[in-house]
Amino acid sequence: MVGYNNTLPTDVKQSTKLLKEIFAEVGENCCVETPINSNWGCKHVHLGKCVYINSNVTFVDDDHIYIGDYTMLAPNVMLSTAGHPLLPSLRLEGYQYGFPIHIGKNVWIGSGVQILPGVTIGDNTVVGSGSVVTRDIPANCVAMGFPCRVVREI
Repeated sequence: MVGYNNTLPTDVKQSTKLLKEIFAEVGENCCVETPINSNWGCKHVHLGKCVYINSNVTFVDDDHIYIGDYTMLAPNVMLSTAGHPLLPSLRLEGYQYGFPIHIGKNVWIGSGVQILPGVTIGDNTVVGSGSVVTRDIPANCVAMGFPCRVVREI
C-alpha cells in the first residue's frame, strides 16, 4: 500500500495496476485518491465499478467491506469492521470481533463519516458529513447525525 500512496496522480496506469493488487476486488473506472490507510492492506475491501474514494480514507478491514457501483466517499471517511468487547476481562485477553460493512450502489458518504462494524447502507442514500453510522440505513434517503438517523426520503 505504501507503493500506491507514493504514486503520482498523473500515473493512472501504475495506480490502476496497484489498486488491483491491493484490493480484494476493483471494478472498472475506480479512482482512489491518496493516501489510503488500512489494517490489512485493503485485502478485504471490494469495490464495484466507478467507485470514487477521496483522500485519507481509512479501512479497518479486519472483516470484509463491500462498496457498490457508482458510490463516492469524501475525504477522511473511516470504515471500521472491528470492535472490542465491553467486558474488561475479555479485552485483557485480547478479544476482538469483526462484522462486514455493506454500502450499496450510488451512495454518497460525506466528509468525516465513521461507519461502524456490521452496518449496511442501502442504494442511492446520502450520509451527511460528520455522521457516525451505528446501525443500518435504508435505501433512497438522506441520513445524518451522531448517531446517524434518516432525516428524509429521496
